[in-house]
Amino acid sequence: MVIGEAVNARTAALSSFHSLGPPDLVHLTKVHARTNAQEAGTYHYVTGIDTSSASIAAYLNTLTYSYAPGEGQLWFGKQQNWKIQTGVYCCYNSLSRVDLRVRVHIPGSVEAFVIDERGEKHKATDQIMLETYLCSVIRAILFADDEDYNITAYRRFNPLPNREAEEKFLDAAEKLFTKGWQLGSELEVQVPTLLSNNLTATFFKYIAITGRYNEGINLLEKLREKEPDFAALLARVLLDMDEEVKAVQLLGDSIITSPRDPNLLDLQTRFCMSKNRLDFALATAKRAVNSAPSEFGPWARLVKVYIEQHDFQSALLTLNSCPMFPYQNVDLHRMPVAQRMHLPVPTDGVLQDIIDDSIPGENENTNVDPALSRLPASSLRGTFAKAYDLLVEIVHEIGWDMLLKYRSKVFIMEEEYRNLKTETNGTKTGKHNRADSNASQVAVNGTSLSTGRTPEGSVMGDDDKKDMTAADIVKPAQSVDAELVKGSEEHHPANATTEPVVSASATPFRSKRLCERWLDNLFMVMYEDMRVYTLWRAEFAHFKSQQLPYNKSLRELEILGALAMRLKHTEEAAEAFSQSMNIRFSARALKGLLDIYTARNEPINILHATVKLTSYDHRWYKEFSPSLIVSIKRLVREEGSQKLRNMIHGSDYSTSVIELMDGYFEMAKQFKWPGYEDDDDGK
Repeated sequence: MVIGEAVNARTAALSSFHSLGPPDLVHLTKVHARTNAQEAGTYHYVTGIDTSSASIAAYLNTLTYSYAPGEGQLWFGKQQNWKIQTGVYCCYNSLSRVDLRVRVHIPGSVEAFVIDERGEKHKATDQIMLETYLCSVIRAILFADDEDYNITAYRRFNPLPNREAEEKFLDAAEKLFTKGWQLGSELEVQVPTLLSNNLTATFFKYIAITGRYNEGINLLEKLREKEPDFAALLARVLLDMDEEVKAVQLLGDSIITSPRDPNLLDLQTRFCMSKNRLDFALATAKRAVNSAPSEFGPWARLVKVYIEQHDFQSALLTLNSCPMFPYQNVDLHRMPVAQRMHLPVPTDGVLQDIIDDSIPGENENTNVDPALSRLPASSLRGTFAKAYDLLVEIVHEIGWDMLLKYRSKVFIMEEEYRNLKTETNGTKTGKHNRADSNASQVAVNGTSLSTGRTPEGSVMGDDDKKDMTAADIVKPAQSVDAELVKGSEEHHPANATTEPVVSASATPFRSKRLCERWLDNLFMVMYEDMRVYTLWRAEFAHFKSQQLPYNKSLRELEILGALAMRLKHTEEAAEAFSQSMNIRFSARALKGLLDIYTARNEPINILHATVKLTSYDHRWYKEFSPSLIVSIKRLVREEGSQKLRNMIHGSDYSTSVIELMDGYFEMAKQFKWPGYEDDDDGK
């Protein structure tokens, strides 16, 4: 490997970044302590470091102590003594689309500059430094628990370790909030806007972690003075802090001023649903869809309203009309293959039963039943994953057989299409032939599967089925009225000068819709999930009735647990996850169990699961997890910090693990979480 090759690879990939960019890259050049020879390069990823030149130099300086002469670090698998000569810290600025580089010579100078997409070097201005800092905090918060960024040699630190860091973040956010749309958005948002982008997502996650509602309100009030649209975000914060009267008053006044604001209407819909006023929710959800017909979120909310109203026919029709767009890969670029890899286990804070030298995700599908490893639902992302969840909600309410009945009621089925084609064959001439050809082509590309317990017999050709993916069809959105009232009229427009394409006996056919191919595909994906789940439960019951041991590998049990969770069978999921934990420690399984414990409100299980996951994260250099912080915050609110601390200190955990958990109580003190008791300091 050429020294600096990792940095050069990042430079070459700058023009390919389309959103927030990758985690920060740290490249070190080290030499042998005695001879100053045998120069070698090493790199790792990091997030959560303050990107000021002084803070980056301080971080690189801490690495010199780790590899100082005499420490005897096991670099590359054998005892050697190294010292760091230079370090380069790379941090991507998503707003100006440049890469900040801070080069530190140890001992010696510190140089900060930026590299643009053409590889040219420029001065790092104060504005560039401010933008880069904000981008780094956003990545640190949003990437922390994102499995798409589960990469090797990635250190995650808390980007807001103290009050000063919080104030710096809020100040940067205030100055750059109006540029947030340039930072990209969550996967379900097609076009980032002033109110729907990665900066607003980070802001609300910050509020969820810290509970600093007042600071959030003060910031949004300032922004609202310049841009009234921020009223939607302000109302959302008020609702989150249970100030419903103020939130509703603000919503009402703002909607009068901006009656077609989709963010206000969507928030109003959520509030009405929380109060079980589904009649009001339906009206506002329809208005939100008509205000933002090209966005997935309002359509999905309307589907949820119909599901809660048990209007499953309208739910399916609306789901079929959702605007879908393909999933974009995260901004990770190809790095040169490392000659050697060193991932040492931290000397403290790691539970003995979770120490594992294997890299997460490495060779994980070895000896796994292919039927499990190839389940397509596990690979769904973005809008397709959300649409699948909505489909699961419908099945959870009415069952698979009833879903198929509703599907055959609202969508054109293969048998109906064939009967119609046979009935009208040979009776159409001229214009009728051309119209039927067009209608047939639409049907071939989009009709639903045939009815029955097993979905099969789609009118799509075999080649179409083979090559079909969830992202094949991106349907242009239409208004809710056109979708639900006009039915299939956009496919068969009727006017005074055009004769009907089909005969009078085919009138029921005209009242149905063509099922979009992506939704057709989701029916097949769900069928595969349910088929595997049913076989698993039947097999398990058989072994249990015969009093025989039911043996599955760790990875198979993880997949089965995730499958049960997808289908909302939480008891079976807990059973599979628990069995996998009996084999050996599994972070996947324990995360699934933590979700189940949280839903059941089991404080002791939540606490012990959090302790183990915190220790596991520490082993893999992850010191910041918003999801675990929120779990502890909830426990502090419900049980009190003193009780939780006593439970941890009274357990058989090692001193280093207890000290690791004490970091959460320091957060409780810093953020003044409800349930934190001031007099428990030092106990």
